[in-house]
Amino acid sequence: MIESVDVLVVGAGISGIDAGYHLQAYAPGKSYLILEGRDELGGTWDLFRYPGIRSDSDMHTLGFSFRPWKEAKAIADGPSIKNYLRETAEHYGIDKHIRYQHRVKRASWDSGTARWTVEVERGPDREAATYSANFLFMCSGYYNYGEGFTPEFQGREDFRGQIVHPQHWPEQLDYKGKRVIVIGSGATAVTLVPEMAKEAAHVTMLQRSPTYMVSRPSQDKIANALRKVLPSKLAYGLTRWKNVLLGMYFYKKTRTNPEGVNAWVLERVKALLPEGYDMAHFTPSYNVWDQRLCLVPDDDLFAAIRSGSTEVVTGHIDRFTPKGILLKDGRELEADVIVTATGLNVQLLSGVAFTVDGEQVELAKTMTYKAMMFSSVPNLATSFGYTNASWTLKADLTCMYVARLLNHMDRTGTQIATPVLDDPEVEEQPWLSFTSGYVQRALDKLPKQGSKRPWRVHQNYALDMLDLKFGKVEDGAMTFRKAGAVRRDTTPELMAAE
Repeated sequence: MIESVDVLVVGAGISGIDAGYHLQAYAPGKSYLILEGRDELGGTWDLFRYPGIRSDSDMHTLGFSFRPWKEAKAIADGPSIKNYLRETAEHYGIDKHIRYQHRVKRASWDSGTARWTVEVERGPDREAATYSANFLFMCSGYYNYGEGFTPEFQGREDFRGQIVHPQHWPEQLDYKGKRVIVIGSGATAVTLVPEMAKEAAHVTMLQRSPTYMVSRPSQDKIANALRKVLPSKLAYGLTRWKNVLLGMYFYKKTRTNPEGVNAWVLERVKALLPEGYDMAHFTPSYNVWDQRLCLVPDDDLFAAIRSGSTEVVTGHIDRFTPKGILLKDGRELEADVIVTATGLNVQLLSGVAFTVDGEQVELAKTMTYKAMMFSSVPNLATSFGYTNASWTLKADLTCMYVARLLNHMDRTGTQIATPVLDDPEVEEQPWLSFTSGYVQRALDKLPKQGSKRPWRVHQNYALDMLDLKFGKVEDGAMTFRKAGAVRRDTTPELMAAE
């Protein structure tokens, strides 16, 4: 039996819960279900369980626009974030629409009926099930939940201690009084190192190259003061806009005066390190925000370095040894536990196989429309957050636009919405301009962006608000038709070769 709804949402993390709220609030006539592959909601905040797991964005922008974050800490720990998501889903009744242990495998679009047929494996026995929907909204994040990225380390099997990847943290891992090496210098490593240093004998953060870091208090004094004198929603909204505007200003400065911003960031890091500390360990070869900026709340990483419990080593790994890690320069670092905080494997749209009217869709050959839909692919949207700001800022706008799109189809008596690229002046560009390893490894699998609206990826909340919340739905690129109508978006290169 095929279960049918108007909108099928895939993923019950931040974006999926956001989608549920917006569908209920702004397209209340639409029925919907949320399919979640895991046993619980929360997405990233349910998956990652490593010590110290926390946000690297403030909760006034990582939180939902419609539900204020009321805790004192703006940089929140993982369990607090998951609790916020759970309470939000329960408060709005979104949790009643979630089907757990439902793993989407394939989705097939039929223009004759204007329906997606979605094939699912559900439950522990992976029983086959089928769902049907007019609109498919992928809210499943951007990386492979099944496995993280770990390079091939020669001699890995020789190491006599324990090797752990943060994406699969053993619940009973004992590192108290032990020597730990954390490989990596990204957000996960920067979170793990100071937390593990509280109990470990010594922690070494081993990096191939440095990352820019900024320190800030975990509590937002202005937000906490506003909440004492203003209604919580107003205080939250003011704080949210304060942080959005400050973030946009800072990012713009990194583009217009990169050398000045680089120096400013490094000066502040130097002031937090011991006298005479080698700044080479914190001086990247790129500019601020060419890769993601790492947040250090309450100076915790620098405090661990000052205490002597933590050191940062920059070098290339030659091989693992029985006692630890041998670097190419001949140094050997000894350890009882090695944590490979080496990144994620990008997996767009959960690796689902899509077909449109019998033709396989190759997303890498499409161009994204408003960074959320794909050229020549009807009634399919995805939620993808910012690389230079909080994920939820973009998720909120994307979910709002999906509701607007659905309402527009109802008003016009159409059932199919397809972005069509027929402007010869639009030039193809990489979807993400980040130089981070996880992005570079996946460029050949990602869609493209265009050189002008509505195909350009802004990475700018104000511009996206104008486009997604207030811009015209009928903008010349988005086409509408009724079920069974002949498609005019027949660009052959956007479909996989036979």
